[in-house]
Amino acid sequence: MSDPITFDSTTPRLALPLLFAGQSQKEFTVNEALLRTDLVLHCTVEGEVAVPPANPLAGQAWLVGANPTGAFAGHAAAIAGFTSGGWRFVAARTGLRVYDKSSPGFRHYTNAWQRCVAPATPVGGTTIDQEARTAIASIVEKLIAAGILATI
Repeated sequence: MSDPITFDSTTPRLALPLLFAGQSQKEFTVNEALLRTDLVLHCTVEGEVAVPPANPLAGQAWLVGANPTGAFAGHAAAIAGFTSGGWRFVAARTGLRVYDKSSPGFRHYTNAWQRCVAPATPVGGTTIDQEARTAIASIVEKLIAAGILATI
């Protein structure tokens, strides 16, 4: 007997739901895919938490921290977005990048959520080049202002 034809029910990278030929009530699948796409496309998160916020607004998102509880249980490291229909989750994948408003700055995912942190200001040394230190400080300041480096 031949194997039945099987089709994927989600996209491989972001697990967006896929439609099937002849599927009834397609609007539910399409709306779910649109909500998840809206959550992850140009994503901005409020910060990282392990417990769902008490009064989230539709459109707000958070990074789910380690050991999550409540509605976040089982979704560690995911992006959690609140919608009028409740929480939606997108699992983190290598290369995913979000803007963290609490830092502020960009965070990227490579086995864990990471942020580029501004280096410490150089101090001491046997030869001090004040012009070089001023230039380095200016570069770091501009990278922080652009959201490339975080201050935390």
